[in-house]
Amino acid sequence: MRLVGPNGEQVGIVRIEDALRLAQEADLDLVEVAATARPPVCKLMDFGKYKYETAQKARESRRNQTNTVIKEMKLRPKIDPHDYETKKGHVVRFLRAGDKVKITIMFRGREQSRPELGFRLLQRLAEDVSELGFVESSPRQDGRNMIMVLGPHKKKSEARVDVEAEKAKKQAEHEAEQEAERLERAEQLKQHEAERAAGATKKPKGPADNLDPE
Repeated sequence: MRLVGPNGEQVGIVRIEDALRLAQEADLDLVEVAATARPPVCKLMDFGKYKYETAQKARESRRNQTNTVIKEMKLRPKIDPHDYETKKGHVVRFLRAGDKVKITIMFRGREQSRPELGFRLLQRLAEDVSELGFVESSPRQDGRNMIMVLGPHKKKSEARVDVEAEKAKKQAEHEAEQEAERLERAEQLKQHEAERAAGATKKPKGPADNLDPE
């Protein structure tokens, strides 16, 4: 077999008995890394440490991986103000999460002869969310629809960090409010007990107290 040392150095072609002896002397494992090679290649290593580092790298890679997600939002050219604000809220949420958003304006009937309505609506939406996203694909006609794609300013990984930070902030604020309420209830209870104790120590007025001193 061809033996490789723990630091990647080439030991050379050795017998398996010699490789096992070297592994035992160095308190390392003998691991076959290329079984199909001729001769097979083995390496001296700390196999437990190798497995741990490999798992760590895999987790880090998954953590940094950005999965591109495209959300879709459909609007009508003559959408009413309330519905527009609702739809815009969804777009804001998607962009804040680091997702792209495909905006589709759906034309029906005579609306198809007024493409400028859809174009102005898309421009308005892009301006309203400009702090969170940008126009990645300009408005274009697609059959009866008009389509625009918005991209987030922040990457998915960055957006995830912001979301986690916001969650942590809200959790801390919630816990602080709960603690303040607990302290207030404790203070009220303490005051109530003090008032009860003060009332109990007052001497009740008896018949002798009502006699004229003369």
